[in-house]
Amino acid sequence: MIEELLRHKSCSLIGMEKNTGKTVTLNYLLDHLPSNIRVAVTSIGLDGETQDQVTNSRKPEITLREEMLFATSEKHYLCRKMVSEIIDVSQERTALGRLVTARVKQKGKVILSGPGASLSVKRWMDEIEEKADLILIDGALSRKSLATPTVSESMILSTGAAYSANIDRLVRDTAFLVELIQLPLEKDETTEKIYLTGAITNRVVESILNDKNAIGKELVIQDFTKVFVEQLLWHRLIKTFKVSVKQKSDLLAITVNPTAPNGMVLDSDKLCRLMYEATAVPTYDLMRVL
Repeated sequence: MIEELLRHKSCSLIGMEKNTGKTVTLNYLLDHLPSNIRVAVTSIGLDGETQDQVTNSRKPEITLREEMLFATSEKHYLCRKMVSEIIDVSQERTALGRLVTARVKQKGKVILSGPGASLSVKRWMDEIEEKADLILIDGALSRKSLATPTVSESMILSTGAAYSANIDRLVRDTAFLVELIQLPLEKDETTEKIYLTGAITNRVVESILNDKNAIGKELVIQDFTKVFVEQLLWHRLIKTFKVSVKQKSDLLAITVNPTAPNGMVLDSDKLCRLMYEATAVPTYDLMRVL
């Protein structure tokens, strides 16, 4: 996973649900990346606090080592447990203050609360690009637009028992998302095409299926983040139409957390095996390294 990650300039970490191990994945990457790689990291939400504000469960803190760059709000920059130097303070304000970009001078812990919109994230990435070899964005599925190829080149998907304790449903739903992520890129062919803009919903798909003039044409959407369609209806669509995307993220790996917040534990080996069989994407249980 680390080798594949190093082939890219940026990567978004996306969770299917809270408590699926996304922050554990981030910490694993930060801890295992070569020391000569200049790393910058931020979050689109709030990550690194010791306790989940909704479930009251303990959460892993985020540890950064020397020379890593990070961006967080003024409020959480003041709460850091490390020595660092500020290299930039944005004039763009959020509810938690301006965005502070800093360099770690002594290893320590930090709460990340970075840009909250894709344009703001992209602007920060452009500003930090020359100072970093790799940019990591801690995201969330509810904000999956932050995984769009216009923001990050690649992504790692975290899933687990917090999403569903039914292993069959967990694998099926994760595999469906992977199917969308891996839609093929549009190619320059002679096939007639229909370009779909905006959100692709059940209603949009149903109208296409009922349109006789659309038969035989290729459907082109911007990227997987625009699809909001039920699985059965989507599979009806792709039986009739070829669907491609204008931009595509490279899915590097799936990480799983077999433990649900209520204490229920799935069989890790079985979960990893079934997930790989359903997706052909390298699957890891990083909770084992804790």
